[in-house]
Amino acid sequence: MSRRSLLTLTAGALLTGCEQNAFVPPPPPGVEVARPVQKTITRYLETTGSLAPIKSVDLVARVQGFLQSTNYQDGTFVKEGTTLFTIEPETYKLQLEQAQAAEGGGQATLKQAEADFKRQTELVQRQAVSQSTLDASTATRDNAQASRRQADLNTKLAEINYGYTNVVAPFDGIVSAHLASVGELVGVGSPTQLATIVALDPIYANFNVSEQDVLRIRDELRRRGVTAEEIRQVPVEVGLQTETGYPHKGKLDYISPTLSESTGTLAVRGVFSNPDRAMLPGFYVRVRVPFDEQRNALLVPDVALGSDQAGRYVLVVNGENVVEQRKVQTGPLEGDLRVIESGLKPDDRVVIAGLLGAIPGQKVDPQLLKIEASNASAK
Repeated sequence: MSRRSLLTLTAGALLTGCEQNAFVPPPPPGVEVARPVQKTITRYLETTGSLAPIKSVDLVARVQGFLQSTNYQDGTFVKEGTTLFTIEPETYKLQLEQAQAAEGGGQATLKQAEADFKRQTELVQRQAVSQSTLDASTATRDNAQASRRQADLNTKLAEINYGYTNVVAPFDGIVSAHLASVGELVGVGSPTQLATIVALDPIYANFNVSEQDVLRIRDELRRRGVTAEEIRQVPVEVGLQTETGYPHKGKLDYISPTLSESTGTLAVRGVFSNPDRAMLPGFYVRVRVPFDEQRNALLVPDVALGSDQAGRYVLVVNGENVVEQRKVQTGPLEGDLRVIESGLKPDDRVVIAGLLGAIPGQKVDPQLLKIEASNASAK
């Protein structure tokens, strides 16, 4: 073979090898995209608060004596009027009977004095006795009336003291552990605390609202035409620390008339039904109060959001299937969906899956899905 033929064969082989190893770019990565969900949302004021009893009373011994009996089990629920403690009633029963006897004697004395006054009045009219005799009879009658009145008051006072020997529940509630033992002298010098009774149904939730939120909510309520009386019907929702969401529903009960200068907040209180006594005074709770309703709000899955030093962003695919990074302002969370306040349009295609392959400035192969607003899942 000639040198020329060999060179020709070598060149042809090299060209053939180059054609077989030519670079073929990979296809664009596949991503899943969806358009923002549009729906009506309720805006809430969210804060934290604490639970407090609607009624809490210290049970005290209002009369002096030895504690005769404790008539309940510590920490149990009792009905209004239940006798909880008995304090040496016999002494006060005797004092009541003594006062009643004095009252009867005073009644008899008054009856006699009135009869004598009537008789002396008739005699004076017939000029059978002097005026001084009638004056003495009048004084005797008046003294008898005063004595009878005093006897009546003594009887009522004795009845009250006798009633205090039975310490009863002023309302339905849970009674704390007793603080005095049977046989102990109580009520000496000052009232002795025996226990505490607490009403748990309903129950209060106390929380504070910042000055900025107060102004914002007032403007919104004024815009909606809500009157001061209707504010008390505004619903309030709370959730315990171990609960999901806000399962306990109540209503606004009290708003402080003044803002605290030290904290710059307004004290607010809600009231809640608590039949199973799951909420106890002192518990910290999450609180939310609805104050506005927004129609056609835009929402995207919360997992589609990213963040950097400039804030939150989403990745969107434009009309040429090129990924763009879009800065957004976010709002509250609705289930698994996040409200987007600004930065998105209803027809934007937001990357919701395959985020690692979605690089701003590069093409992708988008697959359009639909987000179900009810459960925030893409189907």
